Amino acid sequence: MAYVKLGRTSAARKALFRDLATDLIINERIETTHDKAKALRSFADKLVTLGKRGDLHARRQAATLIRNEIADEETGQKVLQKLFGDISGRYENRQGGYTRVLKLGPRRGDSAEMAIIEFV
Repeated sequence: MAYVKLGRTSAARKALFRDLATDLIINERIETTHDKAKALRSFADKLVTLGKRGDLHARRQAATLIRNEIADEETGQKVLQKLFGDISGRYENRQGGYTRVLKLGPRRGDSAEMAIIEFV
């Protein structure tokens, strides 16, 4: 296969990426296992590419891939607005590679390799 299944069904995998991508957009940096971070990297890069396109169709496509949550409590800004406004504006002149994965080391308890994924 050309992708990592992470021991989940396709629906559970889609829900996992949807949750992780939403949290990444809200916090701009999350800590997860290394395998999940590497798989999330391409998913998040595609969302930023949709944000850079900026048209209505791209907005609707991105809305199907992320949760409808409030990203900033003070301004009431939603996740989709943050993606299309703040995050995609940052990478106007960048052709790809919007995220980076940094290894942390093993997690205490089950020794899973942990990593931080963040926007560059």
